[in-house]
Amino acid sequence: MLNPIVQENFLLQSEVARELYHDFAAKMPIIDYHCHLSPKDIAQNRVFDNISQAWLEGDHYKWRAMRANGVDEKYITGNASDFEKFLKWAETVPNTLRNPLYHWTHMELSKPFGIKKMLNADTAKEVYDNASHQLSSGQLSVQSTLKKFNVEKLCTTDDPIDSLEWHQSMNKTQIGIKVTPAWRPDKAMAVGDVQSFNQYVDQLAEVINGSIESYDDFLSALKQRHDYFHENGCRLSDHGLEFPFPVEEVTEKEIQKIFQKLRSGEGINPIAQKEFMTAILHQLAVWNHEKGWVQQFHVGALRDVNTKGVRNIGQACGFDSIADFSYARSMGIFLNRLEEKGKLTKTIIYNLNPRDNEMVAAMLGNFQDGSVPGKMQYGSAWWFLDQKDGMEKQINALSSQGLLSRFVGMLTDSRSFISFSRHEYFRRILCNMLGQDVANGELPKDMNLLGQMVQNICYHNANEYFKFI
Repeated sequence: MLNPIVQENFLLQSEVARELYHDFAAKMPIIDYHCHLSPKDIAQNRVFDNISQAWLEGDHYKWRAMRANGVDEKYITGNASDFEKFLKWAETVPNTLRNPLYHWTHMELSKPFGIKKMLNADTAKEVYDNASHQLSSGQLSVQSTLKKFNVEKLCTTDDPIDSLEWHQSMNKTQIGIKVTPAWRPDKAMAVGDVQSFNQYVDQLAEVINGSIESYDDFLSALKQRHDYFHENGCRLSDHGLEFPFPVEEVTEKEIQKIFQKLRSGEGINPIAQKEFMTAILHQLAVWNHEKGWVQQFHVGALRDVNTKGVRNIGQACGFDSIADFSYARSMGIFLNRLEEKGKLTKTIIYNLNPRDNEMVAAMLGNFQDGSVPGKMQYGSAWWFLDQKDGMEKQINALSSQGLLSRFVGMLTDSRSFISFSRHEYFRRILCNMLGQDVANGELPKDMNLLGQMVQNICYHNANEYFKFI
């Protein structure tokens, strides 16, 4: 059976929406400025043996749905064969009605594979063989897949100790897609586990070919790596905050003592942890400003909730959730301290709890300074919110509190090379919302005005904002 849902005018419920999407949005290249794709796989132009490897490896969205559908872990992250895992996913798909996975699955089969059939237990073998042949034959190697989606630029997510060798390789070979690193120093602030933190500091010392005995040594090592990332094309930082913005009052002398305690293997209390994170995050933000980087903050994930699941299967395997802490005041203090010093760089903030939409969007308006259009960005719908309802709410919050026309658009935040349908999904939703506003008499039916806005959001704003070299 051919898919009756994901068709040419999927989600486009008016003539204006259809014109905006097909004539303006669809043709724009993709800038995916935040993802978790493997730079090694891109550089080596990996060829997947089958669709399970390309589609199910690391995709905790699908894993969570399969678990909810009663699928044994053997067929999710266990030792079942690739086809057995795919079959279990195919059996799950009909049960994902009204979950975004139902749309994403069939959009991703349609592009890049050109498969229009509904996925279920009956079609699983045919779909598996067709898609797997396209992958294993090299027709849809990693680089070919990215080009088929019209990806022009993308940013991977990289730890300060990463060598960036694969980015360097791609710069030399000119693969036709701009791939740059993004600085993600979360481990440099993760002092809750002293042993793991010290192991990380030791790794950092090894990378810089030096020793780290003091807090000044630690900052110097991080600065070396920050400089190194910049030399290798990095223009974005990214920070995952599982807590309110750290804004404790702390002196340099106190930070020196805290670091010495950590290096001696001695645990520190929660207040000292916040003080240390305050000092590090502020310093990193100052460096970001000095280099003209864009800094991103992903706020509100509650990670590793199911400790048994994490223990048996691992982290980033579908055991995280939405947190509910308050951070309006701490976010304001953090941004204000940087603004007072003239050190607040371009900033994107993403929230995971939808209750915070208007709060975050309104807070960012306090720090727009007229120097850059859309300097402070309310980030796209993220993780649990990157679906139709979440995208619509994010667009509405941004529209009411700021300037939607200056928005830098969607990203994938994904580990899958087939996930770029997220951009198409967002573009269709955006065009449909604008089309509905026109039908309601709330926007003019000026296709040039609306079309330019759509193209700016889909591509031009991001291209100008990030200033990739």
